[in-house]
Amino acid sequence: MASLYSLYSISFLALSILALHFSPVVSTSRRALGHRGKLENGFRVTLRHVDSGKNLTKWERIQRGIKRANHRLQRLNAMVLAAKTDSADVEAPIVAGNGEFLIDLAIGTPTESYSAILDTGSDLIWTQCKPCSQCFKQSTPIFDPKKSSTFSKLSCSSDLCEALPQSACDDGCEYLYTYGDYSSTQGVMATETFTFGKVSVPNIGFGCGGDNEGDGFSQGAGLVGLGRGPLSLVSQLKEPKFSYCLTSIDETQESTLLMGSIAGVNKSLGAIKTTPLIHNPSQPSFYYLSLEGISVGDTRLPIKKSTFALEDDGTGGLIIDSGTTITYLEESAFDVVKKEFISQMKLSVDDSGSTGLELCFRLPSGSTEIDVPKLVFHFDGADLDLPGENYMISDSTLGVICLAMGSSSGMSIFGNVQQQNMLVLHDLKKETLSFVPTQCHKL
Repeated sequence: MASLYSLYSISFLALSILALHFSPVVSTSRRALGHRGKLENGFRVTLRHVDSGKNLTKWERIQRGIKRANHRLQRLNAMVLAAKTDSADVEAPIVAGNGEFLIDLAIGTPTESYSAILDTGSDLIWTQCKPCSQCFKQSTPIFDPKKSSTFSKLSCSSDLCEALPQSACDDGCEYLYTYGDYSSTQGVMATETFTFGKVSVPNIGFGCGGDNEGDGFSQGAGLVGLGRGPLSLVSQLKEPKFSYCLTSIDETQESTLLMGSIAGVNKSLGAIKTTPLIHNPSQPSFYYLSLEGISVGDTRLPIKKSTFALEDDGTGGLIIDSGTTITYLEESAFDVVKKEFISQMKLSVDDSGSTGLELCFRLPSGSTEIDVPKLVFHFDGADLDLPGENYMISDSTLGVICLAMGSSSGMSIFGNVQQQNMLVLHDLKKETLSFVPTQCHKL
């Protein structure tokens, strides 16, 4: 069955970088936080689009987003390949890095404010620190630990030091993180007080980076990992869950991140679709899901269930990732999806290659609405029927409408353009992920 797609309500949220601003929803004292600061309730984060004010057209933002997504896909596949080969030539374990969101926070006592990339695909929290042998430019002053009364280096025997993928012991616990494009950060592990809005959390373990190299970090002054491993912000806060709700892109609308108990879903918001989180021992930070099939229109596509299965060697599988803009499917599955869309759309295919997307159609002259086939992702226990704006994007100037998906020669990724206007709950204690259709700007 087809759904009506308005060319005047196109959503471009996921093909953009967003910035985060924290605001507390409860008053939380340091005494209540305790060691590693267990938040009894949580806090709320509002989001803004960082490309606003840059005089970019919507299509320019799309192309920027696609480039970031392709770059991230290469990084993620490099991680999986490195873990599989376990080659001695790899000097340090490769981690994902980067993302589509920036988080505003403060560090130290007295506080120093800065922005960092929020990444659900990695764990380590780090920022640039003085003295800096090699640092990239950032808009705020580089953190000087000598000026903070709450800075303390971590010992080599600490749990967080032992949780690092690679460490050394000289002047305290030293770390090295290498990213898939050979960017890296290197420095010492320490604890500090981090402040989110008015909520201060002491004794957070982080990397104080004095040697930071490569592209992709310049949007912020470091990274905040939100993955499933012990080094991540969620794990250190002992928070069992977090959720985000991404609006359709609109300069006047805000998106939201919720952490802690306030991240729970409410049945009054709509139908809750819940699916198990899958654990991959070789990539424990990622949020893997079990995708069992895909439907286009009323047709359940002839894709083998094993296509998206996680292999014994850690390859394959599908992750949900806030830091990847569009969805990437294993190549054979994408080809089937592409063929079915061509069959059902009844429009001429645009082969110009000018958009950066793999399947586009030419819009009929003067058209304002287009019928598009529905798209359903069949996760284990959760059939997710997506609204048209979550998988079709168009540009009337170019005269095209495109499928916001691509092919991958490795792992599959459920990107955040497919997640907009849904509350997406990650429950680390129950090891489940839930989707709730939500008007995110009203949350």
